[in-house]
Amino acid sequence: MARPEMLAAIASGILLALPFHWPACYGLAFVALVPLMLHGRRRPWRSGLLAGAVFYALVLYWINLVMVRFGQLPWALALPLYLLLVLYLAGFWGAACWCCERLRQRLRLSPLLLWPVVWLVAEYGRSWLLTGFPWGNPVYALMGQPLLLQSADLAGLWLPLALLLLVNALVAQLWTCVRQDRPWPRGALLLTGLLLLANSLYGVWRGQSVAEDGEPLRVALIQGNIDQDLKWNPAHLEETLQRYENLSRQVPAAALLVWPESATPFFYQSGGAAAERVRQLARQGRQTLLFGSPAYDNASDGRRRYLNSAFAIDSEGRLLGRSDKVHLVPFGEYVPLARLLTFVDKLAEGIGDFMPGQMRPLPLAGVAGGVLICYEAIFPELARQQVAQGAQLLVNLTNDAWFGRTAAPWQHLAMARLRAIENRRYLVRSANSGISAIIDPAGRLLAHSPLFVATSVEGVVYGRTDLSLYSRLGDLVPRCLTLVVLLWLWQSRRSLPAF
Repeated sequence: MARPEMLAAIASGILLALPFHWPACYGLAFVALVPLMLHGRRRPWRSGLLAGAVFYALVLYWINLVMVRFGQLPWALALPLYLLLVLYLAGFWGAACWCCERLRQRLRLSPLLLWPVVWLVAEYGRSWLLTGFPWGNPVYALMGQPLLLQSADLAGLWLPLALLLLVNALVAQLWTCVRQDRPWPRGALLLTGLLLLANSLYGVWRGQSVAEDGEPLRVALIQGNIDQDLKWNPAHLEETLQRYENLSRQVPAAALLVWPESATPFFYQSGGAAAERVRQLARQGRQTLLFGSPAYDNASDGRRRYLNSAFAIDSEGRLLGRSDKVHLVPFGEYVPLARLLTFVDKLAEGIGDFMPGQMRPLPLAGVAGGVLICYEAIFPELARQQVAQGAQLLVNLTNDAWFGRTAAPWQHLAMARLRAIENRRYLVRSANSGISAIIDPAGRLLAHSPLFVATSVEGVVYGRTDLSLYSRLGDLVPRCLTLVVLLWLWQSRRSLPAF
């Protein structure tokens, strides 16, 4: 690859990664891909692959910490696995660049049309292929200014993503026009300006029109900050329970207490003294309690299926229901192709080999709560599924202690905030080590905790029953555009000679 192309690809990867570490740099996202668009045409696949590799290497660097510290993998094995993941994700960038250039040459389509459509389809494919891993979608670079993301309630994150890509493509075209002394594309400039204005005005309007629906619900998020190395050690069970009990008793005004994912490191459903202490806490405080706990079901063949679940009990200590995690973390909660990948068994040690369960809204102090466990919050369709089943409030139980003091907890929080916008729901997030937060339907942080501090976050939320357009239609836009791109590729077979 020629030096200018390589430098341009590297520059694009770095520029787009910066807002994922410093959200105040969100403006860079509107020009980050311009170097790639300008200099990647000669070798689109290689340029896109390099840009994507730089981007994901910078955004997902924390994965090494998870594999080495908690997965007990040696660096000699963890680093190649990390690079394989980076190259896999970067492949979507390479494919998008290649596809854009192919369709530009063969069908004479404008880059102003191709880049938003093709790249959007590539990101959609990344969100579900091989169970999906949508972490690092470029749209999250805009979370430093939630006003720009309010249109996500119309068609999901795809609408602001398409606008972001359109602006990048337009800036690249304007730069080309200036260098080649060509007339500016006035029509495209006017249309893009109007779309940006409409998106901003819509954001202002939606941000100011978040109505309070129903009765207020005071909620307290309990952040136990239990050390991951001690969490599953039976010798520390008493210390864990005492910490959650003490923190919970400090918020007597809350009608709903929310503990994090796997807050009770034992099988609550099996009963016993520890389970009785949890019920007693709810009875003493006259509070509804939602908490994460491992669970199990007995299959028809007699084998036991383990689940990562959330239990809700009322102020009398009675069980209100259980919701299970349905989208498990590969190599974290189960090992894909375990018979072949025996050398990564240790990565799942101490977490358990879980199975998907059944997701259902739970009655929580007068509202129906849709529970998203851990990284389920990064999948828009799961939050939408909960809302479609009647969830009036979204609740994210997570344990981000794996991430350490990296950018990952903030990146994870940013994705949860967009779920609130898409479905116009309050979202409360209880994390073992942080960041616990209360988020309003416009994606604003009403309150949040620091990292690695045992504390509580208290505030008022409202259950909502209205449905956004995205809650009704789901991912209709990317699905339709996927068909369009496939049709274009089919048409490109017999057009101009391949480049």
